[in-house]
Amino acid sequence: MTPVFSHGDLRLYLLSLLDEGPRHGYDIMQALSDRTGGTYTPSAGTIYPRLAKLEEEGLVTKTVDGRKTVYEITAAGRAEVASRAGDLEGIEADLADSVRLIADEVRGSVREAMKSLRADLAAAARDERADARTTAPADDARARSREQLHAADAAINEFRARVRSDLRSHVARGGELAASTVGDLARSLDEAARNVTRALNG
Repeated sequence: MTPVFSHGDLRLYLLSLLDEGPRHGYDIMQALSDRTGGTYTPSAGTIYPRLAKLEEEGLVTKTVDGRKTVYEITAAGRAEVASRAGDLEGIEADLADSVRLIADEVRGSVREAMKSLRADLAAAARDERADARTTAPADDARARSREQLHAADAAINEFRARVRSDLRSHVARGGELAASTVGDLARSLDEAARNVTRALNG
C-alpha cells in the first residue's frame, strides 16, 4: 500500500526536507524512502523536475559541488513551509498510517500462511498414526510413511516458496520489512515445529 502524495503534497514535502538543511538529489530521494518506511521510493524522473520547478519559483537554489548538485531552500521557501505547517502535519500523519497498514498486512499474511501449514502438518501426522495402527505388513506401513513424508515436504516447500515470494515482492516494491515482522515469523515457525513434534510423539 504505497502512499500516494496528493497534488502539491510532494512539493511541500520536498521543501520541508530542504528546510532541514541543504541536500543533493540522491540524498533527497533516500530521505523520502527513509521517512516513509520504504513505502515510497521516488525516481530521479519524479524528483528532479519538481526541484527545477521549485527553483523557478524562487523557493530553492542549487549549486554544483564536485559531481553533485546541492539544493538549498531560500527565505521564500522557508516562509511557505512555515505558513503550511498544518498541511505538513497532515501529510506526515497519512504517511505514518500507510507504514502501519503495510506492516499489519505482512504480519497477517505470515499468520495465515502459518495457520495453513500447521493444519496440513497436523493432518499428515494424524494420517501417519492411523496408518501405523493398521494390520498391514511392516513394508506397507513404511511405504505409507514415506508417502506422508513426501506430502509433508511438499507442504513445507510450498509454504516456504509462498512466503519468500510475498516477502521479496513486498521489499522489491519498496516496502519496509520490519524486524517485528521477521520476529513474528520466527516465533510462528518455532511454534509449528513444536506442534509437529507433539503430534508425532502423541
